[in-house]
Amino acid sequence: MSRSKIQVPEAKQAMDKFKMEAANEVGVTLKQGYNGDLTSKQAGSIGGQMVKKMITDYESRLK
Repeated sequence: MSRSKIQVPEAKQAMDKFKMEAANEVGVTLKQGYNGDLTSKQAGSIGGQMVKKMITDYESRLK
């Protein structure tokens, strides 16, 4: 079971979309629902891409 908990339940759909976009950008195919067949490398590349995009967005807002 995931330990991550979305603090705003209404944001779940947006986070799922964001995750799908990040996966597409790094060339990993995600299915709707369970994706337990991903390797650690694939899952890490998706998370890393998401963090990069969040940092880039934050930095652009500072300017």
